[in-house]
Amino acid sequence: MIGSADSTTRIGFYLMPQFSMLAFSSAVETLRMANQLSGQTLYRWTLVSSDGHEVACSNGLRFPVEHGAQTRARYDAVFVCGGLNVHLIKDEPGMQWLRQLDKQGAILGAICTGTYLLARADLLHDYRCTIHWENLAAAREEFPHLVISPELFEIDRKRYTCAGGTAPLDMLLSEIRSSHGNELATRISEQFMCDRIRDQNDRQRVPLTQRIGASQPKLAEAVSLMEANIEEPMTLDELSHHVGLSRRQLERLFQRYLHCVPTRYYLELRLERARQLLLQSSMPIVDIALACGFISAPHFSKCYRDTFSLPPRDERRRAAGLLGDSREKKKASKRTNSAD
Repeated sequence: MIGSADSTTRIGFYLMPQFSMLAFSSAVETLRMANQLSGQTLYRWTLVSSDGHEVACSNGLRFPVEHGAQTRARYDAVFVCGGLNVHLIKDEPGMQWLRQLDKQGAILGAICTGTYLLARADLLHDYRCTIHWENLAAAREEFPHLVISPELFEIDRKRYTCAGGTAPLDMLLSEIRSSHGNELATRISEQFMCDRIRDQNDRQRVPLTQRIGASQPKLAEAVSLMEANIEEPMTLDELSHHVGLSRRQLERLFQRYLHCVPTRYYLELRLERARQLLLQSSMPIVDIALACGFISAPHFSKCYRDTFSLPPRDERRRAAGLLGDSREKKKASKRTNSAD
């Protein structure tokens, strides 16, 4: 447990560039409300950054911090707050500080995509962890030795990790319930108008059965098989055999409830996974193509362009802010040539 019934718990929030403000505030506000409703200072928190300078979150707002990663301040727990483009961030000072905290016995946690920094610092070996669902595929590719689950949050001994959005609220309510009792956790939940405290086994995304209704288990089973077989796609005959339907019956289910044929739905699943890997990892495009079941990079590029209106290479360059610069340079070059 992070908290203690008879002392104030010291928590540090390590802010990475473009961190998620919603995920961060979900954590801080939960601690604030615990103090307010208990009438005690159960938690104190401090903001930290790699260099001690203010940090901009993903919506552009900037947060001042108390100190940088060189600090010798002691904490009971530190949460790494991540957000956009975390796979591009190289933060050796932060990783060294986290390793030092681990040696001191501090609990280490991650919010949203902060799991990346803990993984790169080799601080998640032999621990279960999780990360925001958009980054799940990329994280599993980059850290194949780790157990990365799709759950809302994971608490495994001295490692606390959770997805983005409001998942930190649920994780810390679970912690508060363990440290300070169910009554306080329930009162906090009521203050934030949460109808229930989600537990560790809740999934991040709404299951397909909830979206289409529980009356179509065969369709849900077919989609689950597709999601589990991205790298080596199953044929429609194989899917039909496994779910116990004919091809025509399966096609009718997809048309009625998902408004497309099974092969199209499967292709879009694979392309969406490819897009996640493209934007959330540094994997070569040819490796992404193979990991998503495409026979060649040109075939993958064509399918990607047909679906997202630009080729994979340009998608990655646009995300990095390079595509616009390249096009402007070409336009400037043309203007210069015309003037000559």
